[in-house]
Amino acid sequence: MNTFIFPAAIVFCLAISCSNPNKPGNAGNAINPIEQANDSSKNKTIVRQKITPYLWVDKDAKAVADYYLSIFKDGKLKDFRRFDSSESGNVAGIETAVIEIAGMEFTILAAGPLFKFNEAVSFVINTKDQAETDYYWNALTKNGGEEGSCGWCKDKYGLSWQVVPTEYFDLIHSDNPAVREKALKNTLKQKKLILSELK
Repeated sequence: MNTFIFPAAIVFCLAISCSNPNKPGNAGNAINPIEQANDSSKNKTIVRQKITPYLWVDKDAKAVADYYLSIFKDGKLKDFRRFDSSESGNVAGIETAVIEIAGMEFTILAAGPLFKFNEAVSFVINTKDQAETDYYWNALTKNGGEEGSCGWCKDKYGLSWQVVPTEYFDLIHSDNPAVREKALKNTLKQKKLILSELK
């Protein structure tokens, strides 16, 4: 029966994205990136985010949303929807959640265990200093997360992140070859990036 989940989910997602965003109660309202502007600019639309990452997870979109919102403290849950088997075409039903973290929208689709994340896609967190680097690294790798090399890690859902202090880019792009060489050489020895050892 799982073989029907993927095509059903695709049809479901297309139906949401192609539905009328202005219709009250429409399931697509919260995940359509184009919103009607306020009354002072009628007949215009505002595109808030051109591309929205869409994360496929096995189950419980709300729990996944809550997990990321617990890490990114300035985030918010913008929408949560549950669709039963008759609505979604998936025996187990489908859930969607829309979150905003660090000013960026993500949509979470819980539609069964067909696909897993891998390192082919990762998200970079540009941190302001070592303390913020430590915070995100520790938050993402605990409770089932996994440390990688060179600033890469995975969270408990297997999604890959790169936690990178912005000063790191200054080091590896330095005009001084010795500075660049030391930063790059020591990067290969690290898991979490530690600025003091890269300088």
